[in-house]
Amino acid sequence: MSVTNADGPTGLPHIIAISGKSGCGNSTVSRLLAERLGRTLVNYTFRSMADELEMPFERLLELASGDPSYDRTLDERQVAMAHERDCVIGSRLAIWLVRDARLKVYLHASPEVRAERIRKREGGDPATVLEFTRRRDLVDRERYLSLYGIDNDRYDFADLVINTERMDPERIVNVLVAAVERMV
Repeated sequence: MSVTNADGPTGLPHIIAISGKSGCGNSTVSRLLAERLGRTLVNYTFRSMADELEMPFERLLELASGDPSYDRTLDERQVAMAHERDCVIGSRLAIWLVRDARLKVYLHASPEVRAERIRKREGGDPATVLEFTRRRDLVDRERYLSLYGIDNDRYDFADLVINTERMDPERIVNVLVAAVERMV
């Protein structure tokens, strides 16, 4: 996999897009896969945008809640960054927005499993975190439908759908590396 030419690694997909809802392992798997393949990780977030705008993260979230242009700007920036070089892009909407990705992967887990992962990472009462996770799923879905007409509960077009409940991130990355190698 280390064969290169002037355009980068030969035979490898230019863009690998990975999406999933909060707590499914999207960020971890994207980071590990990018490291394994020696690719750039594109993970441009509202935190990144706040840093660039030199404003507190919380302030940007307040502004974004009333102005969809922040979401659009963020998503456009992610897509542009993904097209700069061979990369792995991990975001909630990557498989929908990066239409020319050579490999589109959707990571799935139940709300209960995702909530428990989030609780372990961030703390909190299990029932409260589960309710917040379910509510966030609904709000995100409504927002994506409103902004782009994207139903993030419909991912049947993905090249791979991986249930992350029974596999740790390293095993998932092994599956993805094997998929990339088959594409060569």
